Amino acid sequence: MNTKIGILVGSLRTDSVNRRLAKALIRLAPVTMSLQILEIGALPHYNEDDEAAPPSAVREFREAIDKTDGIIFVTPEYNRSVPGVLKNAIDQGSRPKGASVWSGRPAGVIGASPGVLGSCMAQQHLRNILAAVDMPTLGHPEAYVQLAAQDFDEAGSLIDESKTRFVQSWLQRFDAWQQRMHLPLAA
Repeated sequence: MNTKIGILVGSLRTDSVNRRLAKALIRLAPVTMSLQILEIGALPHYNEDDEAAPPSAVREFREAIDKTDGIIFVTPEYNRSVPGVLKNAIDQGSRPKGASVWSGRPAGVIGASPGVLGSCMAQQHLRNILAAVDMPTLGHPEAYVQLAAQDFDEAGSLIDESKTRFVQSWLQRFDAWQQRMHLPLAA
């Protein structure tokens, strides 16, 4: 089963550690997964007044989410929480009421920072938000990755073998879990 997984990166910076991590996820993914970064930087600020006739960027974003079997959120931590751009993307996909593109879609949460806590506060806040929009989320293993720019080579690959193995293991676990999420429950 080849599953299509969208990646949302909570950093807009071109060379951020989390964007580099997202690109590494694509390279390290099992052959059963097809990963693609879905850009969120062009989304306007959520405004309920726009729900009846959403801007084209919002429509295109929602259509891209609809074409996925699951989502991986790659989040940095800003002021001990989720970046506003990522929260805005979640809000855009959750509305209008009753038409959320998130509901029931499996999610994985991973993030990196140069510090030892690897975006743990942002990830915890993000998990609460995802529960509110009815996204089942991989609980274990949690993925707080300590990374800095020097942890990547010029091609964007992770240099540290143990971190590479951890990311591969996390991806395999996410893949197996999200595939089970798509199976019908036993009667």
